[in-house]
Amino acid sequence: MTKWEYATIPLIIHATKQILDQWGEDGWELVQVITGPDGNGLVAYLKREKQ
Repeated sequence: MTKWEYATIPLIIHATKQILDQWGEDGWELVQVITGPDGNGLVAYLKREKQ
């Protein structure tokens, strides 16, 4: 059975692509983006297979 690890990261609006590209290069897959707890920012949920 595949085991996953997860991460949540805040997204800075002017650097969203760069942030997600960097995490993607490290093997992370974007699962979802939602509004942050303050109602203003965005939070990305990512996953990758455990090694």
